Amino acid sequence: MVMGKAREVLVIGGNRYFGKRLIARLLAAGDRVTVLNRGSSAPPAGAAHLIADRDDEEALRTALGPRTFDVVVDQVCYTPRQAAIARRLFTGRTNRYVMTSTVEVYEYEDSADLVGETAVDPLAVPVDLELPWDDREFLDTHYGEGKRQAEAVFAAPGPELPYAAVRVAHVLGGADDFTGRLGHYTDRIRAGEAIAVPATNHPATYIHVDEIADFLFWTVGQDFTGPVNAASHGLLTTEELCEAIAAHLPSGRVVFRTAPEGENSPFSFARSYGMDNSRATQLGYAFTRAWEWLPGVVR
Repeated sequence: MVMGKAREVLVIGGNRYFGKRLIARLLAAGDRVTVLNRGSSAPPAGAAHLIADRDDEEALRTALGPRTFDVVVDQVCYTPRQAAIARRLFTGRTNRYVMTSTVEVYEYEDSADLVGETAVDPLAVPVDLELPWDDREFLDTHYGEGKRQAEAVFAAPGPELPYAAVRVAHVLGGADDFTGRLGHYTDRIRAGEAIAVPATNHPATYIHVDEIADFLFWTVGQDFTGPVNAASHGLLTTEELCEAIAAHLPSGRVVFRTAPEGENSPFSFARSYGMDNSRATQLGYAFTRAWEWLPGVVR
């Protein structure tokens, strides 16, 4: 159900990459947008700004004051502790909570078939708030687990907070891609240097940076709840990514070398990383096909 009037939307984080594209879409639609972050960067023109550390519950409560929102989009919820604070503060303050999750919640689902949302049921995920979630190294190595447990906090029984968890495929595109992952391949192909891949290299699903911004914007106006996969149609392999890059580097050379787990190039996987996007499709969203936009991303 799409709302017909201007909405009050809070975006937590999201000042770069597809987050800033989402904010631009909301503002263009006439929504009243507030951006909450720690103050390290100003929001886009037209958006209001709240400054608080989301890990500091009292500071966050003070920054929010009496404000209420039609929808909250949480771009930077990485741990169950953060989710627990958000659930306490936003229950009764918003009609809808959209959490940006990740394909990494499926890190233990090694399936040749595309994986659907039911493979990871948030209600069945145990939550441990005592793990060292404040430790950056621990969080980096437990990224998927942090997202799984965050989803579990929002899904748990208790005061109602209607939520959706958007499980985002690997994102490609945009001159502002800060990850350097596609550049990793470009540099090696240009120089003819070896690209490290596992002995058996599996494909993955991807999504264009503009498409995930479109999908999140669409999700803001819907009323479904629970997890939903967001991925363009079709799988891509490391080899296919490299072929697309090499087509624009005629003097370059694609060379692969087998490497042990943990030493592989980004976007090369020792297990399948394909998501089934049927639920979102059935809800009414029309995804593009990865091969439609890949050449433009590479250019």
